[in-house]
Amino acid sequence: MKRTGLFILAVIVAVGGLVAFSALYTVRQDQQALVLQFGNPVSVERTPGLKVKVPFIQNVEYYDRRILDLDPPVQEVILADQKRINVDAFARYRIIDPLEFRKRAGTDANFRQVFGGRLNAGIRSEIGKILLPDMLTDKRAKIMDRIANLLRNQAPEFGVEVIDVRIGRTDLPEATSQAVFNRMRSDRIAEAAQLRAEGEEQKTRIQAEADRDKVIILAEARRKSEILRGEGDGQRTRILNAAYGKDAEFFDFYRSLDALGIAMNEGTSMVLSPNSKLFQFFNALTEGTTRNR
Repeated sequence: MKRTGLFILAVIVAVGGLVAFSALYTVRQDQQALVLQFGNPVSVERTPGLKVKVPFIQNVEYYDRRILDLDPPVQEVILADQKRINVDAFARYRIIDPLEFRKRAGTDANFRQVFGGRLNAGIRSEIGKILLPDMLTDKRAKIMDRIANLLRNQAPEFGVEVIDVRIGRTDLPEATSQAVFNRMRSDRIAEAAQLRAEGEEQKTRIQAEADRDKVIILAEARRKSEILRGEGDGQRTRILNAAYGKDAEFFDFYRSLDALGIAMNEGTSMVLSPNSKLFQFFNALTEGTTRNR
């Protein structure tokens, strides 16, 4: 009897523990709970702590209270100028009504698919109205604001709140990027050729001006040199004439030395007789010296 009583007590404790375990649940700080009874929503618990539900009849689904990200796949968008770009946008949202979220979206994966499609539709609608250069101006921020407002208006029906919408990257498709690169390369090559042609033109003009200046400078220098040479020759002639008038013998001596100096400077080997006219002054000096002795 004692063993039977202990067994019954153990069964009661186990059943009580199972009932308590099934009746209690915990809501964390970053969670909110939706209590379901036979699959139908009964209540929403947003405050954290230990909660009680009807055991075995009610169950709990948890939803995140934190800010979540929605990052749909990159999509190709046609702009107003018919150019194509790949747009990578993302949104930040928060679940504020788990009941509406469950009714409209069902699961988080289904919500991301449906609301991500709406995000991409808004991007196509707004970006399709602008030109490609506008994506590099302040119009980009205005576009993001319009898309964010569009999604904020649609968010309450899903029980969520849209915090922010951003366009992360905008890239040209591979084919378009290659075409743009080739066009830019062609433009740079054409620009380089034009700069080279302009440089050659400037080079030719500068060389022509330098050659002209060279001819003018040389001609002027020759003119001045001829004038100076003529003036020098005239002065030389006057000096020689004056010297000849004062001492004809010394003048002849000087002219002989000058002629001898010119001949020797030319590197010419000369064989002269002692009676040569070039030595007549030296012979005369030698004879005069001998007589004096």
